[in-house]
Amino acid sequence: MALQISATNPEHPALLLELPWHLSLQEWPERYLVPLPRGISRHVVRYARAGDEVIAVKELARRPALREYELLRDLDRIGIPAVDPLAVVTGRAGTGGEPLESVLVTRHLGGSMPYRSMFETTLRPATMHRLMDALAVLLVRLHLAGFAWGDCSLSNTLFRRDAGAYAAYLVDAETGELHPELSPGQRAYDLDLARVNISGELLDLEASGALHPSVDPVEFGTEICARYEDLWRELTRTSVYPAGKYHYIERRIRRLNDLGFDVAEMQIEHASNGDTVTFVPKVVDAGHHQRQLLRLTGLDAEENQARRLLNDLESWMATQDDHVPDGSLPGARPEVLAHRWVREVFRPTVRAVPPGLRGPMDAAEIYHELLEHRWYLSERAQHDIGLGTAVEDYVRNILPRARETLRPTTD
Repeated sequence: MALQISATNPEHPALLLELPWHLSLQEWPERYLVPLPRGISRHVVRYARAGDEVIAVKELARRPALREYELLRDLDRIGIPAVDPLAVVTGRAGTGGEPLESVLVTRHLGGSMPYRSMFETTLRPATMHRLMDALAVLLVRLHLAGFAWGDCSLSNTLFRRDAGAYAAYLVDAETGELHPELSPGQRAYDLDLARVNISGELLDLEASGALHPSVDPVEFGTEICARYEDLWRELTRTSVYPAGKYHYIERRIRRLNDLGFDVAEMQIEHASNGDTVTFVPKVVDAGHHQRQLLRLTGLDAEENQARRLLNDLESWMATQDDHVPDGSLPGARPEVLAHRWVREVFRPTVRAVPPGLRGPMDAAEIYHELLEHRWYLSERAQHDIGLGTAVEDYVRNILPRARETLRPTTD
């Protein structure tokens, strides 16, 4: 069989042809390799340079190589944090014509580290808790997408620092399966494998002296199960609220935001005993809310402001009769509803605040402050007090005191 390179980008095959595919990975000369830390793998893995890209090259049989390549492409399409598949190379042969194993090529995840490299200097327990949190979030995201990993472990994960926390990325999808939805049994099987694998890996580190003496490997293996269950319960449960308890919905959104999840869609179904609110959560990258708000409304705001305004927009849209969340039926497009919200809700609310009392605050900050004040008043009253009432109270009781505090003093 002739050498074949199947790639996601038409430019990659030409770059990859320069690599010594006639040699097994163990025999690749140093001039092709990039000295980066590697984790433990059942396969031979090397980092190499292809043009301006640093790539990870994994040697395995043809069928699993093709299967993992397609699975990683599927995960990329649905926005799951995993290594980026670039190509699969089949039909390799040595200089003597002997067949060589196929190769899966992925893009090196910049700034990432395998867990063993992180333990070269003994990690504090607090840092290890953050690693477990990141891995639990990754597993929840995979399960929400219908992906059964089949081999969740520290070895099959890369970690990257993320503003004081860690983000986890799937690096090995060889045993995975993608389904429309996972059953409770499939999720439980994945979770139990994770517990056993992680405890075993930490026991191995303990034996080598690389584990902090206060860390119990079995306890940490169990911790990911508890973290996972808490996340899954919060993200998938259906909430039933009495009519008029809008601040309960706001409270739920805040909890999801605190967990690192964005409420990408919110459906409200009216029932005889109240409003049933179903959340479809999605983890998003930095700056997502700014870009989303700008795209939908034309408003340019800071990230936290944008997140709050988008939550309010989504809640308002869900109450509109012509709102169809999934776009499967005729109805107003989200962009149309968003501009209606700007015209009918956002601008009138901001204009209700006298210009002389606004000070240096821009429109987005004023609206954010008003939403915060409504939340506070609603919590105190135990019912939604409405945006109009919040504006009146804010203008009458809050802004004058704020202006007095900000007024410069004279000597």
